[in-house]
Amino acid sequence: MICLLLFSVVALADPWPVAEPESVGFQKDKLEKVAEYATENTGTTGLVVVVNGKIIYTYGDIKQVSYTASCRKSVLSMLYGKYVVNGTIKLDETIGQLGIDDVQGLLPQEKEATVYDLITARSGVYHPASNPGGIPEDKKYERGVTRHGTRFVYNNWDFNVAGTVFTLKTGLDIYDALEQDLAKPLGMEDFDRARHKLSGNAEMSKHLAYYMHFSTRDMARIGQLMLQKGRWNGEQLVPEEWVVRSTSVVSPLNREFHCGYGILWWLLRDKQYPEQFKGAYSAQGMYGQFITVFPALNMVVAHKSAGNAKKKTTGGQYRHILRLIVEASLPKEEPPAPKEEEVVPDVKEVAPKMEEKNAE
Repeated sequence: MICLLLFSVVALADPWPVAEPESVGFQKDKLEKVAEYATENTGTTGLVVVVNGKIIYTYGDIKQVSYTASCRKSVLSMLYGKYVVNGTIKLDETIGQLGIDDVQGLLPQEKEATVYDLITARSGVYHPASNPGGIPEDKKYERGVTRHGTRFVYNNWDFNVAGTVFTLKTGLDIYDALEQDLAKPLGMEDFDRARHKLSGNAEMSKHLAYYMHFSTRDMARIGQLMLQKGRWNGEQLVPEEWVVRSTSVVSPLNREFHCGYGILWWLLRDKQYPEQFKGAYSAQGMYGQFITVFPALNMVVAHKSAGNAKKKTTGGQYRHILRLIVEASLPKEEPPAPKEEEVVPDVKEVAPKMEEKNAE
């Protein structure tokens, strides 16, 4: 435990330090099973495993920059942190108070949704989003029926409006904040501000999606910052209280995803996970984009499927990769010691005792 606490505030240099798996208690031969599985079964294009602040395993091209899908939402949560704590963003303000509306208008009841409802996907606003990937097209929720804060629905409208709120309250462009608050202080090696722009169909909704593009190794830095409770090189980039709060359960287990939900983070709380997953949480994006933090192992895993729909990695396949990585952290199994009754005495050891008995 003491060692974990010491490593939890490790100050990382640029580029990443590297260590042999055995130096941190992982078995290299077992980690190689990850490559075998990924190559044969998934669309994995990049994988980074970081333990104690050092890269112990990589697979594929970890420098390739590409679309990270809904991982953007967890990054937005991190950006929210200091502005919530310093009072710039007030989570109890309603979208009505903020003057937020949308194409063809919002209903009076919908305007009662708070900023907190938006960042926990519980707004009750089922207005069409400007981009796909939220409410499935085959699911329709009647508007003006669900009261805000009462039901979790993974809805891109909520997430996109949360981005609008961030800009409205802070006066910052999301990507400028991303660069100054995270990318530069973290020493991201592959970040390019020019690649980032809002996207979506403004005829569906005026609130566009803030897509983000990272390399796998820079995704790992995002996870490492969370693992270190928001602290990097002696600077508190994200308030520790926000890291704890955002990765605590707001909405309980969702059976479809085998996760609960916090503030824009998925929480691995299903009983199916082994004990090494205790306290683990993830940023998750379509087609195979993931950042997972394992406090119990002082580990971060970043995963990329840069081919997106053409070369995706499913959630189930990614969970199998995580299990293979965790299994590599387990001690080597020693053959069981024979039971006492199974031990056959050496004849030479028994003979003298028999001779002594005969002599008596």
